[in-house]
Amino acid sequence: MNLLYFSAFRAVMLTGTVSAAAELLGRSQPAVSRLLDKLEAELGITLFERRKGLVTPTSVAHLLLDEIERAYISLDSLKSFAARVAEGEGRRIDTAIMPALALGFVPRLLGRFREDWPQTKIRVNVTLSLKVEEWAASQQIDVGLAEPPFRRSGFRVETFGNTPYIAVVPADHPLAGRSSIGPTDLVGIPFIAWSSFTSAGQLLEQAFRSCGVRYDAAYETNVSATALEMVRGGVGVGLIDPYTAVSEQDDGVRLIPFTPTIPFNVALLRPDSRPANRAVDALIDLMGSERDKLMDRLPR
Repeated sequence: MNLLYFSAFRAVMLTGTVSAAAELLGRSQPAVSRLLDKLEAELGITLFERRKGLVTPTSVAHLLLDEIERAYISLDSLKSFAARVAEGEGRRIDTAIMPALALGFVPRLLGRFREDWPQTKIRVNVTLSLKVEEWAASQQIDVGLAEPPFRRSGFRVETFGNTPYIAVVPADHPLAGRSSIGPTDLVGIPFIAWSSFTSAGQLLEQAFRSCGVRYDAAYETNVSATALEMVRGGVGVGLIDPYTAVSEQDDGVRLIPFTPTIPFNVALLRPDSRPANRAVDALIDLMGSERDKLMDRLPR
């Protein structure tokens, strides 16, 4: 099957229109339309509903896009491998990092890493833990940081951290002077909780239930940085991961231990088929030492 068909399909899905896809690909609009027609004919399925010059993707089109995106990721991985071979092993590191550690923790240590490895390029892919696991299993990265549990194989798992989530409150909040905060302290106070589909959200709900407190969050999110900004804005009290808490703390907020503890487990993933790489080992060592320094700054 002609890969150009898939390229045209992907461009339409990403841009939303045939005309925009044609501009992206440097082709005429009729040419892109013909490529879509040929793809549908070869697959024997309808990918777009066409009405008055507009194309609307079918449910099958969205499923196909997911598969094509995986193929493009594999092609990028192949290009990355070829580049490493051409430049010499150790000249590039591909990482996949969950947002909690990718928005502050990892970026801040890369400057120190570059002092010792100035010729090594690093790609920091910021993505959810499920995607980190997928890329590690398909051998597309050198190292990943993600929250367990994992269901795939093809990579080694090491514990990176298990420091619990911590409460964050505005500096002028009535709870700011407390040595610890629990569910009973949050009755009647707007609370920023974790989304119910996350492990933290489920554990948090259990903690409230075990304390006999009704779980009624005013806000929900699945990113600590978002919760922290909401606290800074004075909308309520939140629970965030310790890496974001310490990295982004300022005088406008207070960090207070939360009881009962809600564990924030982070694992380091190393794909089985990736060759030994001294630069990767050095980066992992640096992440470990910076983690230890950061955790020492948490209130106890």
